[in-house]
Amino acid sequence: MARRVLVVDDEKGVREALRQLLEYEGVEVRAVTSGPEALEAYPEFQPHLVLLDVKMAGMDGLEVLAKLRATDPRAQVVMISGHGTIQTAVEATQLGAYDFLEKPLDTDRILVTLKRTFAHLDLASENERLRATVGERYQIVGQSAAVRELLERIEKVAPTNARVLIVGENGSGKELVARAIHAASPRGDQPFVEVNCAAIPSELIESELFGHMKGSFTGAFADRSGKFEQADGGTLFLDEVGDMSAATQAKVLRALQEGVVTRIGAAKSIKVDVRVIAATNKALEEEIVAGRFREDLYYRLNVVPIQVPPLRERRGDIPLLVEHFRAELARGAGVRAKRFRADALEALSARDWPGNVRELKNAVERLLILASGDAVTAGDVAALVGGPSESPVATLLQAPTFEAFKEEAERAFLVAKLAENAWNVSETARKLAMPRSNLYKKIERYGLQREAAPET
Repeated sequence: MARRVLVVDDEKGVREALRQLLEYEGVEVRAVTSGPEALEAYPEFQPHLVLLDVKMAGMDGLEVLAKLRATDPRAQVVMISGHGTIQTAVEATQLGAYDFLEKPLDTDRILVTLKRTFAHLDLASENERLRATVGERYQIVGQSAAVRELLERIEKVAPTNARVLIVGENGSGKELVARAIHAASPRGDQPFVEVNCAAIPSELIESELFGHMKGSFTGAFADRSGKFEQADGGTLFLDEVGDMSAATQAKVLRALQEGVVTRIGAAKSIKVDVRVIAATNKALEEEIVAGRFREDLYYRLNVVPIQVPPLRERRGDIPLLVEHFRAELARGAGVRAKRFRADALEALSARDWPGNVRELKNAVERLLILASGDAVTAGDVAALVGGPSESPVATLLQAPTFEAFKEEAERAFLVAKLAENAWNVSETARKLAMPRSNLYKKIERYGLQREAAPET
């Protein structure tokens, strides 16, 4: 598609010279002689760039620039002046001009400006495409009353700087909520930095959050910024904050109170402007009573609480989620987009989904890959996913022998504990008071593997 440039100049010689140069470069050109003509031509021609003279009879270029930017804030305008002054250039820049050229016009300078402007437009277009892709990936899908209430809470809290504590079961979509709050906030174009407090060993979490100086501990080979610094101006998402060690909790509390962080081994503190959103699957009130979580930190984090409902409490959203995942997987994972029959959707809606939305997405992907027909049926769901969820105890009681029962119980227990700790073997072994080598042996014995957990 040819680029379009609108030339606005009351000198015929300048208009013709620019037309000739730009058309030679393959650009579609429209030239007008005044500001009112430019304002009339702009919405119909929709140029990628406007070359606009400053000094014109009647409406001057700065006034035209202001009106163009008011009509289209993304308008790319390069000002041209035969009597350029620093004051004029500054005023044009303040009004949104992309660049400023002086007469007599230099051909090479014009071409460089043209190339730079078009490259800027290409980058902006790519950023918009990526934002749309990311937005689709992290979309909150559902029409149930629970989801509508959740979206209303997000809409209210997002424009503020209030800290948010998101509570919900594993796989229910806590990260989606955090990203939605960030995207709708004034910080939406700044960094969103995530830290999974359960996945990082306790001896490394402080370095991860606050950074360190070279030589401050064994393995610190260079200065390194922490997540608080990386999120400066944006949002820091502390996922599974209930698993944070007591020492780290104290430092996080100080960072929230004073707005400063200190790298490990550093003498000076660094000021940061960070909005903190935390999430947990634990009841922090119970953790406080048990002495595992600081009460003062809890009140700092829990300014606005948000409860994410489990999937079993919004079963009516399951058909919408299935369709969303079906389209997403077909587009991004190369999976054939088979149709889900009504009986399949009913079968999926009848399950409790202890792994919530994450488990449902995994099930949809499995069905799309392994179902043999052109459409997924209730029979496919029964064969590849299972019937309505049974309690773990009922499943274990189906074991044929006592030895099989013990093995299945141990296997289920280890899978659950590994999942709770994001499959961090060292952290799981520590919490189970089990030697790490023993845990590795059991993982190998039972052939345990971490199931892919796409973000939902």
